[in-house]
Amino acid sequence: MNFPTFEPTYEAILADFGFDRAADERARDAAAGLATPFPLDRLGDWGGETVAVAGAAPRLTDDIGLARDADVVVAASTAVDVLADHGVAVDCMVTDLDKNPETAAALTRDGVPVAAHAHGDNLSAVREWLPRFADEWTLATTQAAPVGPVRNVGGFTDGDRAAFLADHVGAGALTFPGWEFDDPGVDPMKARKLDWAARLLRWLERRRDERFAVLDGRREAADETLKRILGEAVESDRGDD
Repeated sequence: MNFPTFEPTYEAILADFGFDRAADERARDAAAGLATPFPLDRLGDWGGETVAVAGAAPRLTDDIGLARDADVVVAASTAVDVLADHGVAVDCMVTDLDKNPETAAALTRDGVPVAAHAHGDNLSAVREWLPRFADEWTLATTQAAPVGPVRNVGGFTDGDRAAFLADHVGAGALTFPGWEFDDPGVDPMKARKLDWAARLLRWLERRRDERFAVLDGRREAADETLKRILGEAVESDRGDD
């Protein structure tokens, strides 16, 4: 995924939530001043492998086997702590620094890559935490246009951004332990973000010509939204129907 392809979706997300693009860009620029380039070939051993993209929903404890059986495990936010409690090591963490930044910082110091995301609502966290990360193992990301060492490989929430990252570096099959789009424990804003995560995973599914079981029952609604946003781009990306 490159930014020109992703940008129409990014603009739709901004419009839907009323987010400020300039605020995203300020956070991105702060990250660019703190991060160093992270060559994505450091994730080259993901190529062709089964990658578990672990979400942080309560059901993750029931899906531990799915994560344990994968070749590579990428954890979204606090999923990394649940996995650790069950003896599952992660190969990468994806976070916007809002819940457990101390865990992310420690992982980088242990040589585990962390994709640290900068957006309009976390500028203070970017400034506080990125200096505590080990530069060599920190991939700074943005949902705006990439600048300097800050990358944008697609995605919006930590979970779907992890899936887009795995796709970007050539992952084989993707699995989704710990995902729950109808999690009753989340607030209305988070529920809306999960709706977008489903749409973006559907887009990724179609681009990859793959079927993600986590999307069963959600494809039709996601397709309607994507077609409205992307028009013919969705038609050209379709891989399964």
